[in-house]
Amino acid sequence: MKKSYRNYFIALALFGSNGIVSSGIALSSCDIVLLRSILGSILLYAIFRFSGGKLSEFKPSKDVAFVALSGAAMAADWLFLFEAYAQIGVSMAVIINYCGPIIVVALSPLVFQEKITLKRLLSLIAAMSGALLVSEQIMSGTLNVTGLICAVFSAFSYAGMIIFNKKSKSITGMSNAMLQLLGALVTVIIFVGLKQGFVMQIETADLPAIMWLGFVNTGVSCWLYFSSIGKLPVQTVAVCGYLEPLAAVLLAVVLLHEMMTPLQVFGAMLIMGGAVYGECSNFESTKLIA
Repeated sequence: MKKSYRNYFIALALFGSNGIVSSGIALSSCDIVLLRSILGSILLYAIFRFSGGKLSEFKPSKDVAFVALSGAAMAADWLFLFEAYAQIGVSMAVIINYCGPIIVVALSPLVFQEKITLKRLLSLIAAMSGALLVSEQIMSGTLNVTGLICAVFSAFSYAGMIIFNKKSKSITGMSNAMLQLLGALVTVIIFVGLKQGFVMQIETADLPAIMWLGFVNTGVSCWLYFSSIGKLPVQTVAVCGYLEPLAAVLLAVVLLHEMMTPLQVFGAMLIMGGAVYGECSNFESTKLIA
């Protein structure tokens, strides 16, 4: 159990450092996500095969389709989020991105036929109030509109990733992570190919950060995450998962010297508080990925 907790928290810390690592790479957000997807898939596939897994086990089925769609949504989440990193900074981008689980709560009556309890309603109100406070920064001209839109789309993509993954009942653990990452890779390749092609100039100085982001922050993190969550209490996975955005914000403040206004801090607290409060009433969300 101690090993599972350790692996889980290491994975969250690594996921939370994505914005910090990517800030040191002189490539477009699309190129960064493409390289991350390729390198992460290579390592995770190697781990998957080493542990005895085979791609032949993924026979066409509804569950396979849902996980693949979850991977596509995850790719969209990454593409929008990494662009938001560049436009509005790591702190604000990751906080808005974590409205994703709140969106899932709002859609749960329609998608999962679940009733919205008072606790969930309060969490929605808190998160929406926080989002409004963050949006207030547009009126004062202190927040990039394009970056905000990308962050919002990343939140909806995050929600789609959760919803599709929860629809899959039989594919879990490493198999889920492998198929989801492959789905993300295919989606990113198609998007980048249509948008700009595959020609990129990689500076030698950027290679260490690229390798770290792809192999460690993606491949190793997914392995640690999915090898541990099945052995931990659902409540721990649901609530402690919000240590990831907290780590991202703290690292951005300490290492990137990003500043947040008091209004932004209060809005962020409402969003995060509402998200955690909402998760406390929905402990079935155990298959999340950064």
